[in-house]
Amino acid sequence: MGRTTRWILVGIAVMALVVGLVWQPWTATAEPQQRDRFADDRPVPSSESSPMSRDQFGQDRAGTVAPGKAIPFDGKRSLQYLTELCDIGPRVSGTAGMAKQQKRLVDHFEKHGAKVTRQEFPARQRSQKDAVTMTNLIASWHPDRKQRIILCSHYDTRPAADQEPNRRDWHKPFVSANDGTSGVAFLMELAHHMADIPTGAGVDFVLFDGEEYIFDPGVPGIREGDKYFFGSEHFAQDYAKQRGQLPYRYEAAVLLDLFAHADARLAVEGYSFAFAPGLVTQIWKIAESVGAKSFRFERGFGRSLDVLDDHVALNRAGIPAVDIIDFDYEHWHRLSDTPEKCSPQQMAEVAKVITTWLQGWK
Repeated sequence: MGRTTRWILVGIAVMALVVGLVWQPWTATAEPQQRDRFADDRPVPSSESSPMSRDQFGQDRAGTVAPGKAIPFDGKRSLQYLTELCDIGPRVSGTAGMAKQQKRLVDHFEKHGAKVTRQEFPARQRSQKDAVTMTNLIASWHPDRKQRIILCSHYDTRPAADQEPNRRDWHKPFVSANDGTSGVAFLMELAHHMADIPTGAGVDFVLFDGEEYIFDPGVPGIREGDKYFFGSEHFAQDYAKQRGQLPYRYEAAVLLDLFAHADARLAVEGYSFAFAPGLVTQIWKIAESVGAKSFRFERGFGRSLDVLDDHVALNRAGIPAVDIIDFDYEHWHRLSDTPEKCSPQQMAEVAKVITTWLQGWK
């Protein structure tokens, strides 16, 4: 080997070392919300290594699946609600479209017997000059019960359809049918049946604002982007601060996101299983018992491996939470995420699982 060749190899080695030193600290310390919504390259924390991993729901309850009362969830009406909300147009946090949606939802849940609370808080996005007022909506059934569970979804839409290949299409009106709106419509239909579901727990429907309030996604490793999950983080932090003084305790939570399309594959999301394995096991056992074929008791793959979503903040606050999601949905953050992509049969199948699970709380 000649002297010139040796110096070339040494130079390459030094460059590789420098790149490694610069790159490695970022990958080890970046906050989840500073990165994209999925995290294929992030290790799932083990149940032994993180306080978020303690599943207070309990493995002992995960082994029994009792048949429940049949609840006549109307998938077609749920799809009608979804279409009605999408007809409002974009519902970005702090906009007139969001305010119109909020009024519609408060009226609907109160009409069906819920006590509705508006949890308002200011939020300023990194890329934006001014703060906006965001609002989590909490619709409560049996508000006097001390043992409570959460069914939740985000209900804001993203300012830009940033997965469109043509950047000129990013700022066309984006209604986000399956991504968030489907969860809201699902809960609107479920509200019709809450008085008839025999459950011993209080149930809170929680709609998170500010999950999609992203104007600048940033460039990983180069420039910090906007923050995700304003609503769920505010809700979780508020609960954690007040938990010692509250007359109730949240025992479990189910997040609904990107679940309502035909041929959905609802595999087990990684953070859900790391933080709440007993809850995951019970829900997927129930799915098997009621013949809900979209639920797969297997690890997600592709983008659905480990999904950063609103359930992470709940787990951090000590509420075991699972994410029912198919993050490989092909219309994610595209203008084509429209109501006709969603399936009333799929929503009814998920409802069969959820309503059976609710009846297991004595």
